[in-house]
Amino acid sequence: MLRIHDLVLDAWGRRFFDHASVTLPASVKVGLVGRNGAGKSTLFKLILGTLAAGGGEIDLPKAARIGSVDQEHPATPIPLLETVLAADTRRAALIGELETAPPERIADIYQGLSDIEADRAPARAAEILSGLGFTNDDLARPMAEFSGGWRMRVAMAAALFAEPDLLLLDEPTNYLDLEGALWLEARLRKYPKTALIISHDRELLDHSVDAILHLTEGRLDYYTGGFSEFERQRAEKIRLQTAMKSKIDAKRAHMQAFVDRFRASAAKARQAQSRLKMIAKLQDVAPSIESNVAPFLIPSPTRPLAPPLVRLEGVEVGYGGSPVLKRLNLRMDVDDRIGLLGVNGTGKSTFARMIAGDLKIGGGHIHRDRRMKVGWFHQHQIEAMDPEDTPLAIIRRALPDATEAQRRSRLAQFGMTVEKVETTVANLSGGERARLLLNMVAMEKPHLLILDEPTNHLDIDSRRALTEALNDYAGAVILITHDRSLMEMVADRLWLTADGSVKPFDGDMDDYAKFVLDRARNAGKPVAKAPPPSPAAAPQRAAAAPLKRKLEAAEEVLARETRLVAELDETLSSPAVYADPNRLVDLQRRRARTAERLAEAEAKWVAAAEAHEAAIAAQS
Repeated sequence: MLRIHDLVLDAWGRRFFDHASVTLPASVKVGLVGRNGAGKSTLFKLILGTLAAGGGEIDLPKAARIGSVDQEHPATPIPLLETVLAADTRRAALIGELETAPPERIADIYQGLSDIEADRAPARAAEILSGLGFTNDDLARPMAEFSGGWRMRVAMAAALFAEPDLLLLDEPTNYLDLEGALWLEARLRKYPKTALIISHDRELLDHSVDAILHLTEGRLDYYTGGFSEFERQRAEKIRLQTAMKSKIDAKRAHMQAFVDRFRASAAKARQAQSRLKMIAKLQDVAPSIESNVAPFLIPSPTRPLAPPLVRLEGVEVGYGGSPVLKRLNLRMDVDDRIGLLGVNGTGKSTFARMIAGDLKIGGGHIHRDRRMKVGWFHQHQIEAMDPEDTPLAIIRRALPDATEAQRRSRLAQFGMTVEKVETTVANLSGGERARLLLNMVAMEKPHLLILDEPTNHLDIDSRRALTEALNDYAGAVILITHDRSLMEMVADRLWLTADGSVKPFDGDMDDYAKFVLDRARNAGKPVAKAPPPSPAAAPQRAAAAPLKRKLEAAEEVLARETRLVAELDETLSSPAVYADPNRLVDLQRRRARTAERLAEAEAKWVAAAEAHEAAIAAQS
């Protein structure tokens, strides 16, 4: 589907791509990973043609449609649903042609609309919008009424609805809540075309993609499987590469010793010259470069407080009018790890502000120890930073009694290099700003950490470092995040914000993911009352029998194709495969074809299951 050959790009004083080559098969979902600043977004610009390469080729099939989400959708007076429907330019063109088409063309137009299932388009668009957090009432609202963040979701909905041949998504979960991220994860698994996704969301990369494309040192390395499989394969590749380098270095040293010893000897001069030629021909193996990520410093509280840390009794809170949250009866102990769930707009940030002491309650009672220190991180802190400020100036204000050496040492512990400590905030990356603020928030050894979307600007390795630091921290944590992996690794209790209150959620993240997907699937469906028992129940039971057999057959096909994909993935995970490029390409093609058959088998199984369930429901 996408072929990149010998790509070279020098820009902004550095080399981004150094003769990089890769081929992406059709209908494969690929996660593009690499350190911040490696050039992932730059690659998207090269594919889209908004940036010219210095050398090499980027080839796509003729007439291939490329879709991306570059910016928020404009604030137009056009209703939300119509905006998304217009993204399918084929459907829009055919419908527009109907108005002026001659009679002999009408049949062809209707056939074209039928081929692309245009009659299902409104329902499909509504389902996508529901999954991204829009309500049925939102569908008729003009785009101008939505904020910039919601218009970004509209742009993503439009791209998903149009189903381009190559879909480019750059950090798609950054402007989604956890519920939207869970829905997107499931949606991308079923995306029928090729997708290239830049993401630092480990769960999405483990559950939604077929392969990982790793951008490092100007190269593009293709690995089959999700992110966990990529890590395993890459670790093995580095181990073999290191072993090969050691072997070649030892051989080179041995031959060089012979040359140095006998170069002046007339009897051995010819052998020495021969070894010099052999040394010149020895393949150079570049040393593997593993960049270490600075850890996060989250010191535990010096003196733990007596439980409970916080107790809420009939609390309500808001902003002067009707309360945003009410009937809050909750208890939090000194070592609780609370994951706060709920769609955007239900009051998660309001709850965080109240617990942090930034928002007064409007009723009820909140009990907490006066000695409790709270560390509160939220995205607005990053946005509110003075662009002319520097990390050194920030820590000078925070540590007025420390020496200059102590301040610089503390910044070095935060991961700020010597040249970064006096760099202005405007010239720091989002990840560097987030890292600085997270460490500053934790510096006073709080009893409670409240983290509202702490990972938005962090790469995968930094997210792992944050997870490790939080698990070593002995205080309490309230976590609001769209990063499912962080939520699963840190939170041991889940609270759901919904219907104007916050209550414990009975289940784990898998249960919540199922809850979210079921809710999105059922959104907008009319609720029908159960019909009274019918004398036709017996014929209906008879009609259900062949559907059950069809379902069982679909299950067998699905199991077979799943097994074949697993077997191919196991074969591709072997390092020996990469020694034979022809076999590797053949296996990747077979894997892509098998994945297509698996997707078809899954769709048939879902259809058979729904038909069987409908027949069973009709009996009751």
